[in-house]
Amino acid sequence: MIANKKEFGFGLALFVAFWVVFVIMLSPVFEGKNLLDYMDNLYNTISKKSSYYIPDVKKKADAFRGQQIEFVVKAKDADQAGRMSKLFQASQATVTVEDKNVKVGGDIGMIFDNVLADADAMFKNDGPAIKSKYGYEEKQVLYDWWNAMKAAEASMAKQEKFKESTTFNRVMTKAIEPAYNYYGIRATDIKEKIWMVIISLAGYVIYTMWYGFAILFMFEGWGMRLEH
Repeated sequence: MIANKKEFGFGLALFVAFWVVFVIMLSPVFEGKNLLDYMDNLYNTISKKSSYYIPDVKKKADAFRGQQIEFVVKAKDADQAGRMSKLFQASQATVTVEDKNVKVGGDIGMIFDNVLADADAMFKNDGPAIKSKYGYEEKQVLYDWWNAMKAAEASMAKQEKFKESTTFNRVMTKAIEPAYNYYGIRATDIKEKIWMVIISLAGYVIYTMWYGFAILFMFEGWGMRLEH
């Protein structure tokens, strides 16, 4: 038996309304997206603005200008080895490809200049320039760069060139990864969307409490109460 029909009815109404709103949130009514995708894109555009580390990485990489290095990159297959050779040739390095092994020699500063220029173009969504430069898909270019930098990092560590190894890692994690992950997303200053951010955070809290109160009123109206 329902002990308090009014309280139970109010809780039930809240419960039903909660799921109606949930269905609306999953519908493409927010600029052609559902609310979850819309908010995900919003926060991606805001976080991209604060993830632009390339100028700082370049300052540290410039210290290696003129320094000659040699290392070997092991590609996953012959096709990737061929693609990687294009990357290093564009860095004015000498490249020798033997099956899946890419032997690289040259100015580490020029290698850093080239990979950072590519990452910068991708971060600024200028993918067509990268595709035109190398002749294949721009995101694949960054993926190949990431693998090449990872191999170079390991090679430098084995040669006990730890400063160089650290810089290869920094290029990989602070330049290539953000450029790849944020490619195609427009960077937005949080000041431009501050009210949307505030509303979304407040809405999240209210929506969570909404469900809790719906359950509370339904159970109390039903006659179930927590006591101590």
